[in-house]
Amino acid sequence: MKLTFGIIANPDKYAIRHAVDRVVQWSSVHKCQLIISPKLNNYVLESHAHLSVVESELAVVQQSDYVISIGGDGTILWTAQLMTQTDPKPILGINSGRLGFMASTALEKIDESLTAIKQKTIRLDRRFFLESKHPILGHHFALNEFLFAKKDSASMITVKAIFNGELINNYWADGLIVSTPTGSTAYNLSSGGPIVMPGTDVLILTPITPHTLTTRPLVLPSNGKLEVIIDRQNSDILFSYDGNNVDVSRYPLRIEIQKSERYIDIVELPNHSFFGTLRTKLMWGRDARD
Repeated sequence: MKLTFGIIANPDKYAIRHAVDRVVQWSSVHKCQLIISPKLNNYVLESHAHLSVVESELAVVQQSDYVISIGGDGTILWTAQLMTQTDPKPILGINSGRLGFMASTALEKIDESLTAIKQKTIRLDRRFFLESKHPILGHHFALNEFLFAKKDSASMITVKAIFNGELINNYWADGLIVSTPTGSTAYNLSSGGPIVMPGTDVLILTPITPHTLTTRPLVLPSNGKLEVIIDRQNSDILFSYDGNNVDVSRYPLRIEIQKSERYIDIVELPNHSFFGTLRTKLMWGRDARD
């Protein structure tokens, strides 16, 4: 059976030409179907008998067996949002950005990774979304995190968090991050939250620069319901999912968050290790004197 690969990339942010060229060359040699959207037309350096241009990136996802995300983790997050609108397809993340934890396939391993997919020697690492619900703002899905924060440099904000009907805390801080294990190495990590192994059934609450040092990150089971409540404050409130802002105009803001049934699968090579990725990306064990 002929495999169909789709490419999702952001040429405005990442250098993608070399990676796209490698995927096209491999697909041509192995006679695999390749699908791109019109925005990538100028990045295909040679003709390919099995190359098709479809009308949109959503169509790329819908018509592919595997989606190749070229860029960084931000490109995978965008690809994941597309998959909330259709059936999910496994994602191979090729890193042409900087610090990528999901986009962990190096440029020099493109051929090896595509061959492993064809030979079915890969593993699929399943990652769940969090889902938010609001009667006016609607439903949103976050693979990394939901963020509640002040918009400007005004005073701190108060964010109330309730889990399964029980008050956790009234956080007085610059904001609050509600993160998945996948997002634990993103904004959560830079705000002092814990690194959580993917696949762990938890969510993470991390206050951003809280007023008191005793206010610490909290890990909760993912099978419960979290409510985040923010009354009108001196500062306007930013509510976002994976970096996508949602306009907040009515208060109190009351958002329900829980684990979604939606998910994505990340393609991993047999020798891939999450701990190896941490050692490489975070330079664990390196001596600064070397």
